[in-house]
Amino acid sequence: MEKSVKQHKDLVDNVRKEVSKVLVGQEGPLNGCLRAIIANGNVLVEGVPGIAKTLLIRALSVACGCTFNRIQFTVDLLPTDITGITTYDRKKGFTVVKGPIFANFVIADEINRASPKTQSALLEAMQEKQVTIGKHTFPLQLPFFVMANNNPIESGGTYPLPEAQIDRFLFKVFMDYPAVEEEKEIMKRNITLQKFEDFKLKPILNQSKIIRIQQAVKAIHLGEDIEKYIVKIVDATRNSEKYHLKMGKYIEYGCSPRGSIGLFIGSKAESLMHGSHYVTPQHVKNVAHEVLRHRIILNYEAQAEGIRTDEVIDEILSRVPVP
Repeated sequence: MEKSVKQHKDLVDNVRKEVSKVLVGQEGPLNGCLRAIIANGNVLVEGVPGIAKTLLIRALSVACGCTFNRIQFTVDLLPTDITGITTYDRKKGFTVVKGPIFANFVIADEINRASPKTQSALLEAMQEKQVTIGKHTFPLQLPFFVMANNNPIESGGTYPLPEAQIDRFLFKVFMDYPAVEEEKEIMKRNITLQKFEDFKLKPILNQSKIIRIQQAVKAIHLGEDIEKYIVKIVDATRNSEKYHLKMGKYIEYGCSPRGSIGLFIGSKAESLMHGSHYVTPQHVKNVAHEVLRHRIILNYEAQAEGIRTDEVIDEILSRVPVP
């Protein structure tokens, strides 16, 4: 098991190095996306325009040896524009034209610009890895990974993501502005002046290798004490008074059981990325913010006082006893 984990870690490290040829900085979001891929989950990314969100997923798709499609969400986008349609041809009869969702890696660009009906077209694909078109259900290519992003600046002409859909993202990741030195490097090797192909990224993985890594993640050992630790962290989001949380008054709703599942599988993926064949409390802490920040719903008092979900998570991690 240790040897297998070491081999898989080396492959993931090589993917990270390959993506870094074109992507400057953004180590946190890159690690979050890699962690989600090997955990067989999806990622919601939040960041201002022009911060390399599309570049990140495009470079990942090449380094992982997978197919890639981008869906630009707009107000007039229809669910069938994502999934596909049933059409009639006089020679062939009724045939199915598959939409852009049929790819290994899909970026849902500015997902909050589309209506809730269109946004929900992703739900079946993300959760069940299948798409229903008309009367027929089609399995998606595996591995299947969605990176959706929303623009936090503009509110006009946008629709808040339904909580049911947000909950289906394994992680929520923030992409921030680059550091000064990183921005100097970005100016030198940006893809406005150079073609993406000029960077000559090589596929480190392929579909079958990614699936094997996903299976290895599931086999990572997670002890009963860590299970109890995860359950207590999630319980603290629902019953803050039990853990004497000062910021508990700001929580409107705690995490669903998907929060526990996310910490469970996310910490296993984090363990593999660190070359460990067992999960430690620190691995759980490392993924806690990305797993919980979009699952804890704060009340109006928190919004009025400018309280962020990450601050609540910080207090939870400091209050829940570490095994």
